[in-house]
Amino acid sequence: MTILLIYVKKTYNNMKYFNPANLAIIACPGGEVFAGEVIEHLRHKYRSSRKQTVEEISKRYDISVDQANLQIELINKIVVRGSAAQSGSHNNGPVKVPVKFTLFPNGEIKAEIEESIRGKDVYIFQDVENRYPVKFSSGVVNNLSINDHLMTIYVTVDAAKQAGAERITLVIPNYPYSRQHKAKGREGLTASRIGKIFESLGVNHIITLDIHSRDIMNAFNKMRLENLHASYQIIQTLINMDDILNDDFVVVSPDTGAVDRNKFYASALKKPLALLYKERDYSKLAKDASQSNISQIRLLGNVNNKTVFMADDLLGTGGTLIKGMRLLKENGARRIICAISLPLFSGDAISHFDEAYREGLFYRIIGTNAVYQEDVVKREWYVNVSISKLFAHVISRLHQNQSVSSLLDNAGIINRLLSKTLAPEPQNELPFSQDAEE
Repeated sequence: MTILLIYVKKTYNNMKYFNPANLAIIACPGGEVFAGEVIEHLRHKYRSSRKQTVEEISKRYDISVDQANLQIELINKIVVRGSAAQSGSHNNGPVKVPVKFTLFPNGEIKAEIEESIRGKDVYIFQDVENRYPVKFSSGVVNNLSINDHLMTIYVTVDAAKQAGAERITLVIPNYPYSRQHKAKGREGLTASRIGKIFESLGVNHIITLDIHSRDIMNAFNKMRLENLHASYQIIQTLINMDDILNDDFVVVSPDTGAVDRNKFYASALKKPLALLYKERDYSKLAKDASQSNISQIRLLGNVNNKTVFMADDLLGTGGTLIKGMRLLKENGARRIICAISLPLFSGDAISHFDEAYREGLFYRIIGTNAVYQEDVVKREWYVNVSISKLFAHVISRLHQNQSVSSLLDNAGIINRLLSKTLAPEPQNELPFSQDAEE
């Protein structure tokens, strides 16, 4: 018992052992695939952490590995609450909490949590841009709109709050209505309003990816938003792409709003930065990739006979991007690679990109698994990058009340990655300084 008490104090004061006993994960319809991938990474992290902890206890207190395992089981049983303590389901790492989701004939949605989560740290997953058919507990299969997915979040958060969750974190890689972050005339600031609704329901944290505008974060009173970036995973993909970084390479910002993001890549890769300056006609609404509200595009910089890399946070219908790539080709670009954090491919965007690829307008589109896709991932021109492990690391640290700064500002790990890969230039440090990816 002395060993137990000493190690309990050491473990939970220093937070060296990732204990998932008090961690609850709920996956809304639409967010189940991403949640499943993140859970696998959390389980791997748990197994690794547990193995190290067992070895440390065994060595420090001169007991067998089996005895050390028993000590950890006692620790878990002390902190775990509810039915998981009886079933021991936490022993293999985090698991999904069973939730019954019902879609009624009139369109109403209900969430019923079927296991105690009282006093737990709850993470609710949802992919609001999942347009593929999702299955409800009753067996009903339906395509949901972004508003249906939002309503599912609302009822799930409310159910978790009513069930006594101690802390609620939303894991929504694509923040809903993020493009409605500023008002032009008589229109609402819907992006911030959505966040205030989450906050009023009792949400403590949001974890998202490359939010469209940081202004959205300023609308919250107490709720925190952790804005992650996929730049490390994207640069890793570029490194593995046919020695592409050894080419005559230029980073091009697709518009003025993406300058900071692309400046980050240019600084990290030590490549020149160019810009596509676009003038928009906001009276026009782009319904598909064949249409665009761009009235004029001008290139500031040189792309002749160069490999072009462009990064943006979001791809909707894709018409603007295709128009920009066509201009770059007309200005002599040899091949074009685009990286998109949130590849929505709205409407018939995929068929338009198929056509653009056949025309030779681009070489590859790099997208993340933040948005569930089935069709585009089969295309030769599409490279799917997983950011599930990144989200797992952030959830693990938040659950243990540890700092996530190094994961939010990933310049350090990108620096180390590139120093191992690219030819060293000792006379120059990577010029990150205070530049951080937006």
